[in-house]
Amino acid sequence: MQTKIFTPEEFKDGQILLFDKPLGWTSFQLVNKVRWLIRKSCDIKKIKVGHAGTLDPLASGLLIICTGKFTKRIEELQGQEKEYTGTFNLGGATPSYDLETAIDQTFPTTDISEENIHEATKNFLGEISQVPPVFSALKKDGKRLYEYARNGEDVEIPSRKVTISAFKITNIEMPKVDFRVTCSKGTYIRSLAHDFGKALNSGAHLSTLRRTKIGTFNVVDSLDLDSFEKLLP
Repeated sequence: MQTKIFTPEEFKDGQILLFDKPLGWTSFQLVNKVRWLIRKSCDIKKIKVGHAGTLDPLASGLLIICTGKFTKRIEELQGQEKEYTGTFNLGGATPSYDLETAIDQTFPTTDISEENIHEATKNFLGEISQVPPVFSALKKDGKRLYEYARNGEDVEIPSRKVTISAFKITNIEMPKVDFRVTCSKGTYIRSLAHDFGKALNSGAHLSTLRRTKIGTFNVVDSLDLDSFEKLLP
């Protein structure tokens, strides 16, 4: 973790900054705040700042922010494997596959055993086909998918190949199931929650999500905004 004060030249030459994105913030909001703090403290009129992989507002955890010349490395960083921890809630499905929308389908969970839950993870290891949530920022015909969803329009979403290299259930307190997943770029954990519920002949939605790793970068080495401000000139 960075401990010395940054210089304006260091930001321009390029920095990889690790942030713990707060719950409720968009990735874009955090990037804007970091850019504003750098410009204000370093008296820089213009500087490139971008992030390497969006986190939903309802998720917290590791967000890599690049400055200056290192914004050219964003695509390389985005392509790295990621690790997430979180919670699935069994027995209820939502249109957004998470808590952004209300539960619209309920299912019994009394017949689901802990053995069933652990066994179901095996269906998702390796390369799998996954359909992204309709409540997502992906574009189709020049329009964000969530725009179709919020307008009540049906839209066909093609599946995509993603890779799950590790999927472990870390705790079960029905109907809540805690997990840890390591996966490729482009994996939607919300879709994994939805499909996991189906694999148990039930329903499920994502209730908490935290990104803990991107490649070799770990959230334990990340900064919050208060810590970052102390490193500014």
